[in-house]
Amino acid sequence: MTLPSRDGRARTFDPDSLSNRNPYLIDWLIPPIGWALTKYFRAEVRGVERIPKGAALYVGNHNMITYTLDTGIFLAEAYKVHGMDAMPYALQHDLGVVAPVLRRLAAFAGGMRASKENARRVFAAGKKVLTYPGGDLDACRPFRDRDKIVFGGRTGYIKLALRENVPVVPVVAAGAQAVFYILSDMRSLAKMLKLPERFRISAWPLTLSMPLGITLGPPPLLIPYPSRILMEVMEPVRFDRSGPEAAADPAYVRECADRVESAMQQTLTLLALERRQRSRRAAVKAS
Repeated sequence: MTLPSRDGRARTFDPDSLSNRNPYLIDWLIPPIGWALTKYFRAEVRGVERIPKGAALYVGNHNMITYTLDTGIFLAEAYKVHGMDAMPYALQHDLGVVAPVLRRLAAFAGGMRASKENARRVFAAGKKVLTYPGGDLDACRPFRDRDKIVFGGRTGYIKLALRENVPVVPVVAAGAQAVFYILSDMRSLAKMLKLPERFRISAWPLTLSMPLGITLGPPPLLIPYPSRILMEVMEPVRFDRSGPEAAADPAYVRECADRVESAMQQTLTLLALERRQRSRRAAVKAS
């Protein structure tokens, strides 16, 4: 991939480079964007003080399909409290790497191609990585499952944390999947179209959103409903065993994954319950 530089010479864009991230751009954009999103979604982020120094793996539940605005809310709060040490490199899908404009914006903020090698280099530099293990399955989960963690049995994030001996820091968001209606994840359609083989996409959702109404696939234009978003950064999870041998033990990997996912589900359930209770209180007060 080549891009023109100011002097007219072609320069190569490297989606795997750690130097793409621009701290000055982050300092300029993250606070105001985070403030605006927090106000719009009446968002609250708790537990940011739990973020450890140095290398760590943020693990979140994925929301809003491709929009994932709750990520901006979390990053703004983490940056406000901890500065650049809390800002992660985000492992992203290949489609985000090849899109001409998106790839540059994502790279400036720390986005990079998802690979074990890239994550290893980030951890070696003492930095943090952000990943959403559920990927498209989690981000495209139907509205009825908005308060569920859907990782689809994927355990690559656990293997990564064990192999690199870094703590897992779960980040859970409730309400972010309620900014529109996902009527169905349409996994059967995705399989019929061979999207998993062609693009590594296992879901192609049917959505109801503003202003386009019903759309098949991620809505190209979205006015999100101002659903209240509650987020919590959980205590870092450290495992008794680590290293390549631990990462190669399927039973132990599954045990660690169950531990993380059950804790995240418990937190999501509590946050969702709090959202409903606060909504009922607000409705009673308004009546």
